[in-house]
Order: sequence, then C-alpha cells, then structure tokens
Amino acid sequence: MYDYEKLLYDTLMSVDGSFKDRHLWCLKSTGLGVSEFFLRLMAWLCTSTDEYKNSQMVVVTGPNLSLAVKLMKRLKGIFSSKLGIYFTNKETMLELNGCQIEAYPSNHIDSGSLTNPKFILLDEADFWIRAEVDEVRDVAERYIGKSDPYIAMISTPHLPGGLFDRIDRESKDTCIYKRLKLPYTVGPNRIYSEEEIEKAKHSPSFEREYMLKFLGGIGNVFTQAQIDACVALGEQYRHLAVNPYSIKSIGVDPGFGSSNTAFVATEFIPEQAKIRVIHSQEWEHGDPQAIVNLIFNLYLQYGTDNTFIFVDGSNRAFVNLAKVTFGESLNWEKSITKPSPNNMKVIPCNFSTDHKQMLSHLAMMISKEYLCIPKEFDRLIISLRTAYSNGELALDKERTSYSDSLDACRLACKMYKMK
Repeated sequence: MYDYEKLLYDTLMSVDGSFKDRHLWCLKSTGLGVSEFFLRLMAWLCTSTDEYKNSQMVVVTGPNLSLAVKLMKRLKGIFSSKLGIYFTNKETMLELNGCQIEAYPSNHIDSGSLTNPKFILLDEADFWIRAEVDEVRDVAERYIGKSDPYIAMISTPHLPGGLFDRIDRESKDTCIYKRLKLPYTVGPNRIYSEEEIEKAKHSPSFEREYMLKFLGGIGNVFTQAQIDACVALGEQYRHLAVNPYSIKSIGVDPGFGSSNTAFVATEFIPEQAKIRVIHSQEWEHGDPQAIVNLIFNLYLQYGTDNTFIFVDGSNRAFVNLAKVTFGESLNWEKSITKPSPNNMKVIPCNFSTDHKQMLSHLAMMISKEYLCIPKEFDRLIISLRTAYSNGELALDKERTSYSDSLDACRLACKMYKMK
C-alpha cells in the first residue's frame, strides 16, 4: 500500500490488530482512493475473524441511490475479479461471513434501520445537504453508546461552514474524531503523475479538490473571468480615501438563527464610474444591537447626508432596532409611501419578491465591470465564485457559500442605477 494508506491503517490499528481510534475524520484530496481503502478494510475485517457475524456494516453515500450501488459494486468486484466469487445479494447489499454490509443513500437512513452496526462509513459526507448531514451524523453517533461502531467520515472539502469545516474547527477536547488531512502532496508519483497535477492546477477548483480548502463548488451565475476582473478593479482602487461627499450604500442581511448576519458597504467613485466595496463582514451568532451600532458608526463616518442602509424587511425585529437607532418611525410597514432613499435612511426591502431582480442587477453590474471588490473581502468573493442558480435567477443557498454576504451585496447594489 502507499505510505498515506499506511498512515490511515496505522491511525486505526495497533500492533496487535485492534483499533486505536474508533472514530476517524479524513479530509482528503480527490482521487487518492481513500474510499477504496475503507471498502477493503471492511471486507478484511469480515473475513479475517468471526467477530462480526450477526452484525452490520454500513456505507452511507449522498442522496443519490446510484452512488450507493456503485460502491457496493466496487466492493463485490474485489472478490469477483480476483477470486471468482460472485454474490446474489441485492445491488446495495453484501453478506460476508455472516456480516451484512449495506449501502444507504443519506436520505434513507434512520435509527430504526440499523440493529447492530459495527462499522459506519460516511463517504463524501461534506457534499450532502445540511439537513441530511446533521441527521446521519446524529444517527451514527447515537450508536456509540449502543453497539460502539467504528465511524469513518471521509470527504474532499466543500462548503465553508459545512460539516467538515465545523468538525475541523472543533476543539481537541470536545471532538470525538481523530482528524487526518491528506492533501494532493501525498500522492504525486504514487496515485497521480506529475503531469496530471500540473494539468489539474489550471482548474478553478484545484485549491478545493487538491489543497483541502473549503471553497465550495463552482457556480453558474458569474464566470471566473468576471470575478477576476471584479477583484482586479478592487485592488486598483482599494487605496483611495473614502470620499465624504460620495454616495455610500450599505446592504444588511439579518440572520434568522440558522443563517448568518452579513453586511456589505459600498461607495460610488464618480470619476471612474465605479462602485467599490469598502467594508464586508459576516457573523455566525452576532449581537443584533452591536451590529446596528457598528452600521450606525459607519453611517456617521461615511457622511449622514449621502449614506443609505438597505435591509431585508422580512426580519422586522432587526429593521425596528435599526429604525430606533437611526431615529426613524416604526410605522414603516403601514406607510403608504414606498420606502426609498428619498424618504428614509434605513430602507426595508421585500427580498421575497425582489430577490431575482436583485441578482440580475448584480450580475449586470459585475459583467459591465462596475463593481470593485478588494481581495481582502474573501468571503464575498467566494460567494460570487460559488453562486449557483437553479434557473430564473433563483439563488440555490445550499450550493452557494457565504450566501448571506451575497445577499447583503445584492441589497447594497439596489442604490445604483445603470445607464
């Protein structure tokens, strides 16, 4: 076996063949064959001892049933290709020496479907949707106090703030997993050729798939060339002093418990006819009053006559908190006058009806190279790079990293009209 596979083995197994770490988390580069390693380990455990008779081993894939079938086909192929042994079990199941190995899609596993699991393999678990990830993890870890299974959680990285990112940031004292990282550098002249790596480096996804960075997938709303131009302009104008007389627009997307709060502040540069981002921030569990105070202080700093704040109006509590701080009326919902910069500073927006138009407007601004984002605002840039629409400019929040920052940027850009 390759040396990095030996590292996996040594992490799990002690000299006498017993497990040292029963729960393993492995963040890996694509194509290293880690899934294949664990399939073979499970088969070896079943056939090298009778300890696993009358028990179960489970492979959990994503929500796609075909992935479960594919993995089981690979496992069965270990025996058919080398030993001429074939199985009559159904396509998602294999019985070895009295141990039942079964592959499940992530949306078809629950605590009632398992009786005595001894090994649970969670394959590419960082790519499942959030609800399924949390449910399957709860199911797997629930058995620690019952059948005490070995849990192997493996994946290439996906979204910032996703399952693997969260586990990676857990403290050593509270994390139940032994954590291993296998970047592409363990694979050259073993699983990869040098030519394959050089070719892969030209892909926009190289840093995520090979260097273990949580960057999300490549979106379909903005092209890489558009984003590169946006960042280049941001770097070009980043050193300009903030003009106290120019128009400023701040977009705020308040969080709702499970989502983050984000805001993006922009400035119009009249000489160049550009709009640059001058502040961008996101909070996982931010204090609403502290965030409002920060925005109010920026409002005073940027200029009270020419700074406007656009807020998602669906979070009424946050809007009212901002209205009180800015000394504006709380009767904004009952006003017959449409909220606009002509009649208020804190402007509630109907995100539910305007979100498509706002994404279209932002896409147009970026395509025409009006928007400038300095590279220091990396979360906002990642949100653009991963922005994914399911059609008709409806943003897919599950596939878009830092979507709250993108929403705040959409809100901020409502201030600006294009010729």
